[in-house]
Amino acid sequence: MLFLLIQKLNTLHMKNKFFPLLLLTTAIFLSLLIFSCSSKKNEQMNNEFKEFVKNWEINYIPLFKELNITYWDASISGKKEDFDKVLELQNKITTLLSNKESFDKLKRFKESGAIKDELDKRQLEVLYLLFLSNQVDTSLLNAVNKLQNEIEQKYTNFRAEVNGKQLTDNEIEEVLSTSTNSLDLQTVWEAHKKIGTIVADDIKQLVKMRNEIARKLGFNNFHEMSLKLKEQDPNDILKLFDELDALTKDAFAKEKENIDDYFTKRYKIPKDKLMPWHYQNRFFQEAPKIYEVDLDIYYKDKDLVKLTAEYYAGIGLPVDDIIANSDLYEKPGKNQHAYCIDIDNEGDVRVLCNIKPNEKWMNTMLHEYGHAVYDKFIDRQLPFSLREPAHTFTTEAIAQLFGRMATNANWIKDMVGISDEKYNEIKDNCYKSLRLHQLVFSRWSQVMYRFEKSMYENPDQDLNKLWWDLVERYQMIKKPEGRNQPDWASKIHIATVPCYYHNYLLGEILASQLQNYIVSNILKSNDLINQSFKNNAEVGKYLREKIFAPGLKFFWNDMIEKATGEKLTPKYYAKMFIN
Repeated sequence: MLFLLIQKLNTLHMKNKFFPLLLLTTAIFLSLLIFSCSSKKNEQMNNEFKEFVKNWEINYIPLFKELNITYWDASISGKKEDFDKVLELQNKITTLLSNKESFDKLKRFKESGAIKDELDKRQLEVLYLLFLSNQVDTSLLNAVNKLQNEIEQKYTNFRAEVNGKQLTDNEIEEVLSTSTNSLDLQTVWEAHKKIGTIVADDIKQLVKMRNEIARKLGFNNFHEMSLKLKEQDPNDILKLFDELDALTKDAFAKEKENIDDYFTKRYKIPKDKLMPWHYQNRFFQEAPKIYEVDLDIYYKDKDLVKLTAEYYAGIGLPVDDIIANSDLYEKPGKNQHAYCIDIDNEGDVRVLCNIKPNEKWMNTMLHEYGHAVYDKFIDRQLPFSLREPAHTFTTEAIAQLFGRMATNANWIKDMVGISDEKYNEIKDNCYKSLRLHQLVFSRWSQVMYRFEKSMYENPDQDLNKLWWDLVERYQMIKKPEGRNQPDWASKIHIATVPCYYHNYLLGEILASQLQNYIVSNILKSNDLINQSFKNNAEVGKYLREKIFAPGLKFFWNDMIEKATGEKLTPKYYAKMFIN
């Protein structure tokens, strides 16, 4: 048809002096015709995409809700039948997300370039990445689900046994932080590490299965895949961790000298006899209490739940409804850790804790309810798939921003109620404790990030050696002589929250960036450290509007730039804790 039209035009060109005008008119007509066809095609593609999303939500949302409720119940009961139900629902979701026909449609929508609306484009990108991670044989995906479920049950039900008595993680931490008897400390520490020998072989198998999935999807390994599917460039993350290593190394080394000086006196042993169990927690991931301020005394008679509720209400982020749905105290068989979960992306947000009246659990409560207010105040008008934080590390940033308050003298004064005299007495040591925690945690995060990266690159290497090489290098903790146990496997995150831990440190970086913005632009202050935000609803308003409400609407670094005027930068973290 088009060929015949061109022939006709050539004939006219030979006979008619008005041909140029005719050619222009014809060209415009053809352009309009092509544009009209393209517009109709794009409109059809957009309608198909909207219909796809509608059908996906009909099938996915009920499973999503049921899985989260079931996982919540299993975390509290520890019962095998509850974990079996979790596995069944995980497999159903895996089947849904591994559907090749659905993925091919998403790929076609993506490659067409027809989806122009910004919200639809973002939703398409998020769904595409979600389906991509499941485009392998469902039997392999289900096997991964099954093995991870079994491992998690082992962690949930494990209790360290010392002298015939089973100890919870809280009790282990209590001994490690208070005892001065080196033999008792070693006994308790080694008892806790026994979970590693129970799960290590399973984790190695799980790592290889995850790598198999990654390779089938065109990635080098599961670690690389995990970062890329969460919109992080592995090279950028490595570069940032190298930069943070250089930033913190000297400052940490100086503090480590202070720590070791303190512990040689506390335990009455020479420095070269200090062992991992002497550093007051299971992994040396938290700052030991070396400064003359015992923050636990300010919380031992306090209602941590009430303090949490009053604080968040005061900044315009009420959590009473979340507390009503939460499970906050120890129970037999219950998961001993802490987490926040958004059950339905519609407002049913819950927190699991195991509260004791001390600084650690005050920090944890403020931390977890930081996650909770983020989830609660995401704009519910967004499409379902975008009702998530901009990234896992952006919700960690909010949790850490508020978790820090537990060691903040201003917050203790404002919320717990201490005299000006006591405030002045503890203020400097409170900051020193917070700074020490940041340095200690930063070095611990290096261990976790680099261990997982290397483990997935070569799971057949000597992982026990890799772990202790990294611990000695980044934490400057000596490996016990002759020890060759899978101590790495005693950290639950390696099995159940893989390739995630680096996000905690990214969260700390963003928390400092947010604190700088809030202090400078909302509080109009030059004091970056001594702030509690108490009863300042403008702080809550800023977080609601600029961080929470957008959800997953924007790529994470675009959201950060919109909220703070800069992309993610470690300079404020360095300003607060290193410089």
